[in-house]
Amino acid sequence: MIAVSSLKKYKLVIFDWDGTVMDSITKIVNCIRSSAVALNIEPPSNEVTKSIIGLSLDKAIAVLFPLHRAQHQALISGYKQHYQTDTTATPLFADVEKVLLALQHSGIILAVATGKGRAGLDRLLHQSELGHYFSATRSSDDASSKPSPDMLFQLLAELGISADEAVMIGDTKIDMAMAQAAGMDSIGVTMGVHNAKQLSEFNPIATVDSYQQLQQLLLPEH
Repeated sequence: MIAVSSLKKYKLVIFDWDGTVMDSITKIVNCIRSSAVALNIEPPSNEVTKSIIGLSLDKAIAVLFPLHRAQHQALISGYKQHYQTDTTATPLFADVEKVLLALQHSGIILAVATGKGRAGLDRLLHQSELGHYFSATRSSDDASSKPSPDMLFQLLAELGISADEAVMIGDTKIDMAMAQAAGMDSIGVTMGVHNAKQLSEFNPIATVDSYQQLQQLLLPEH
């Protein structure tokens, strides 16, 4: 963990979902691969596929399959179908709920900004039983795709909080770039797509390797 000597108390903490709250990277990669194979399209490497996680699904497919434009809609539909049936486990990261509860009890407002579609996010908020912790959520169906700051601006407006009172938590350079574009602090988590060195390209105030470290950073008195 990168130490920060004088971290301010934030009013709002915004979480990405995939690779930040939920360990779903392998499942996403598997479903994109399965969608491509079903259409007799050579899938990109796992590393290339990981690099688009955080984008909205239509943007991700456009980046991964630029030579198959006519099949983009079929790839998107196939991905959604495979995500429903693929059995790859997607556990929450260790201590997620414990930290969300501690942040909520300290009076911090919690929100989600994710590249997932609205239906997928709502399903996972329900299945994970974490939905009640978040005062507001934005998906790729509600705003422009990351790294546009649109999701963050919408959340700030809805919750009546300024950018300098909020922090974005995410596992990808896309998350860090979105926060930077919004004039908002960010904290990188290394459990998902990108490592600390990669995340540092967009100047997060810190990077952490676990939710325990995240709690120590945001709630040093606990």
